Amino acid sequence: MITGRAWVFGDNINTDLIAPARLLRRPVAEFSRFCMEPVMPTFAAEVKPGDIVVGGLNFGCGSSREQAPEAIQYLGVAAVIAKSFARTFYRNSMNIGLPAIVCNEAGSIRQGARLRISLEKGVVENLDCGKSYPCQSVPPHLIAMLNDGGLLRHLEKRLRAGALRAKQQ
Repeated sequence: MITGRAWVFGDNINTDLIAPARLLRRPVAEFSRFCMEPVMPTFAAEVKPGDIVVGGLNFGCGSSREQAPEAIQYLGVAAVIAKSFARTFYRNSMNIGLPAIVCNEAGSIRQGARLRISLEKGVVENLDCGKSYPCQSVPPHLIAMLNDGGLLRHLEKRLRAGALRAKQQ
C-alpha cells in the first residue's frame, strides 16, 4: 500500500514541465528543484516524501527523457496516478521503480487529498472523503520489479539468484 498527499496537475503535463531541458546536464539533485515549476512553482520545495502526483490525460508527453520521472522520484514522490500516460513516461517510471497508475477517476481527486493506493487490487482510496476509485491493477511481474527498486535492480536480483542456483547444482 502507498499512502500520501495528492499534488494535482492537469492534462498534457509534458516532460519539459516536469524536467526542463535546459537543466538536464546537471545532476538530478539540481534539476529536480525545478520540477513542475511552470505549472506549480512551489511544488519542488513543498512536496514531501511519500506524496503522490495526480495527473490528467497524457501525463508525461513530449520528449522521451528518463529525467522526468527521475526528478519526481528524487523529490520523494511515492507514485504517479493519471487518467493516461505517454507510453515512454509510463515505462521510464516503472523502470526506475516509480509506480505509474492509470485511473480514469483521477480528475475526481483534489489537491491535498490523502490517498491510499493498492497496486495489486487496482484501487485508489480517498481517505478524506471515503471514496474508492478503480484503476488498472499493476501486473505481478511489474509489482515484483517495483518492489526490487526498478528494472535494473530487478534484473540484478534475478541474475544473482540464477548464479546462486547454478553454483548449488
